[in-house]
Amino acid sequence: MERGNYSLVTQFILIGLTDHPKFQLPLFFLFLGIYVVTVMGNLGMIILIGLSSHLHNPMYYFLCNLSFIDLCQSTVITPKMLVNFVSEKNTIFYSDCMTQFYFFGFFAISECQMLAVMAYDRYVAICHPLRYSLIMTYQVCSWLVSGVYALGLIGATAHTGCMLRVFFCKEYAINHYFCDLLPLLKLSCSSTYVNDVVTLASSIFNIFFPTLTIICSYVFIIASILKIQSSEGRSKAFSTCSSHIIAVGVFFGSLAFMYLQPSSVSSMDQGKVSSVFYTIIVPMLNPLIYSLRNKDVKISLRESMRPKLFS
Repeated sequence: MERGNYSLVTQFILIGLTDHPKFQLPLFFLFLGIYVVTVMGNLGMIILIGLSSHLHNPMYYFLCNLSFIDLCQSTVITPKMLVNFVSEKNTIFYSDCMTQFYFFGFFAISECQMLAVMAYDRYVAICHPLRYSLIMTYQVCSWLVSGVYALGLIGATAHTGCMLRVFFCKEYAINHYFCDLLPLLKLSCSSTYVNDVVTLASSIFNIFFPTLTIICSYVFIIASILKIQSSEGRSKAFSTCSSHIIAVGVFFGSLAFMYLQPSSVSSMDQGKVSSVFYTIIVPMLNPLIYSLRNKDVKISLRESMRPKLFS
């Protein structure tokens, strides 16, 4: 079918989380509160790591970048979502939709890869503690972070480039609260074969491989922890990984539920709930998890607050 047979869609309608008016205002205040906590938590983590020399090591360098990714990811999604809660007509222009889709893909892929890099960092720290400073040098850490963002850039460009070649007909209501991959493809009236191939390849490279890296890292980590003689030593070693395990479980669990379940059992309403976790809840939880369960962060926070309290 030729291009002339398709109507040009200039804007979409975002259906959102719910179409019940009585839920709109409570949800607005709920997600506004979540967004405020997300911004304060991640921005606070970035500033704390930057100002505290005690936290200038590879683990917190990666954590600082994770906080930056979470902050940006939430900002790409939540403000538009909040506007839609108080708007009569939840429209988004085609160009804005593609822009949101691009940056969502960039930061989502970057987070997947960053969590894998952080797992590798914990593996080196626990399994090769004497060689840790030699392996995880500043140059190596910089290359790893650069690689994370490069993969995010490549993946987002590939997905968006394929999406731009998709034609949309009369149906322009996106059954979601943002411009996500699967809801957009459901509106297509042209072939999505290339998109499906790219999605499969991206899922393998950006979900399966990072997950495999994390699992392998923690297999070796657990094996090393079990070899530690004292229970205090095992507890200390495990505590350095527990925050990362929780963050990984919530993020990859919700992501896999959205993108890896068979289409025959998938539900877009269930997908929206799952999406809320990895786009809105996880960016809020990560700084809380890493601050509440991390002694170094607590100490640095107390030290940064002490001059203000006693000045």
